[in-house]
Amino acid sequence: MYPSFLPAAVGQLTEPSSIALAESIVSQAIATPISSQPISTSYVCQGKFHSHTPILLIHGFDSSVLEYRRLLPLLAENHPVWAVDLLGFGFTERLLGISYSAATIKIHLYHFWKTVINRPVILVGASMGGAAAIDFAISYPDIVEKLVLMDSAGVKGNSPMSKLIFPPLDYWAAEFLKNEKVRDRICRTAYKNPNLISEDALLCGQLHLGMTNWTQALIAFTKSGGYAAFKKQKFSQIMQQTLILWGDNDKILGTKDANKFHSLILNSKLIWIKDCGHIPHLEQAEITATHILQFCQ
Repeated sequence: MYPSFLPAAVGQLTEPSSIALAESIVSQAIATPISSQPISTSYVCQGKFHSHTPILLIHGFDSSVLEYRRLLPLLAENHPVWAVDLLGFGFTERLLGISYSAATIKIHLYHFWKTVINRPVILVGASMGGAAAIDFAISYPDIVEKLVLMDSAGVKGNSPMSKLIFPPLDYWAAEFLKNEKVRDRICRTAYKNPNLISEDALLCGQLHLGMTNWTQALIAFTKSGGYAAFKKQKFSQIMQQTLILWGDNDKILGTKDANKFHSLILNSKLIWIKDCGHIPHLEQAEITATHILQFCQ
């Protein structure tokens, strides 16, 4: 049975991995300094709870925990694994009147970690989630034991759409991103293998659009500047061992940034995921899980 806070369209999921993950999503009220009232935060937790370090998965821009429907179960065979919906994204509550920015995402993520996990973690971030993971790892080095970046943002600046986020274009920019044809095009660009772009995959990528205040939160986050490119000296503050995984056919961010990350992060290792686009955790989940688990050990 699906949790009641998910949009009704969740009932249209057809693939077993999508259904299983959606059924396991829970929501917990997280108290933060961001708001006078707790924020209902959605997350998934699976795996064996033993001495292994927990893994915390961070999704990309305008996405949700469903992004990890194929990778999370594979990692959970050996580790306790959490995936959380960031502030302003996924199925986490979008309260009106609060700030949605990189700074508040970090604050919310810290209080989620403190409330729910409260142990050092291996932090895994994909795309924009990579930038969020870098920011968190630098700010809380004692919390993050190791860092995994998958086709990560952080070298380049924000999307050109940010230039359109002022009235009345802010509304139209959000509606443009909400358009099914636009989202279908983005999804097809993210994958190398078109056979993986099913109706179920498209639904997973847009199910969270049915959450209350999606438009308002997206506009507010983009207006804030989102995650700008980190300065070179920022990368020198990353003390954790870092694994960089990158699809060799990434058409969203390209492939040049992979080598830039590798050169900027002192203690890092770069592994190319072959026959893969922007989302190795969806397109090549098994080999991606193997690399992450080897790195964790």
